[in-house]
Amino acid sequence: MSEVPLTPEFALIRRHFTRPASKALLGVGDDCALSRTDQALAITTDMLVSGTHFLPDTDPRALGHKALAVNLSDLAAMGAEPLWFTLALALPAVDDAWLSAFAEGMYALADQHGIELIGGDTTRGPLTISITAAGTVDPAHALRRDGAQPGDDIWLSGATGDAALGLAHAGHGGRRGAGAAPHPRDARHPPHRRG
Repeated sequence: MSEVPLTPEFALIRRHFTRPASKALLGVGDDCALSRTDQALAITTDMLVSGTHFLPDTDPRALGHKALAVNLSDLAAMGAEPLWFTLALALPAVDDAWLSAFAEGMYALADQHGIELIGGDTTRGPLTISITAAGTVDPAHALRRDGAQPGDDIWLSGATGDAALGLAHAGHGGRRGAGAAPHPRDARHPPHRRG
């Protein structure tokens, strides 16, 4: 019996987004991923839309990094240890070089933080990236917003305002204003580990 050829979507997923996921019982390639944990899960989702959250000509490697970094930042803010993530990707066209660079940036950051891609979806449409990430956290030690008290310290990682300044700089072709454009904060300062 001959092997059934892959649909373009499944071929794209196999080429760019399939890696072993030791933290999942079942990872990329089925209708659902299967995950088990004895701890509470902190779950977050962030969506990035071309023209709203990034410029259409943004370097795909930096974009792959950023898409995962914003979710890792949310997990770190809650005090969660990264576990797994899913990726939903709408693409106007299939560009293997773009996808390879995007996956490289995303996986480089994933490897630094021990988080694994376990599933997702792809479709044709305006460039949109949505990542849902999960991490484990002891509910008694979750860093919730409603736990803040007057007098608590507030800690920031990276410089505030770099993202807006960088976008403004890029929007003017990098020609206006004095000085160099700031580096994206999520590229220089990946999210810190828990808490």
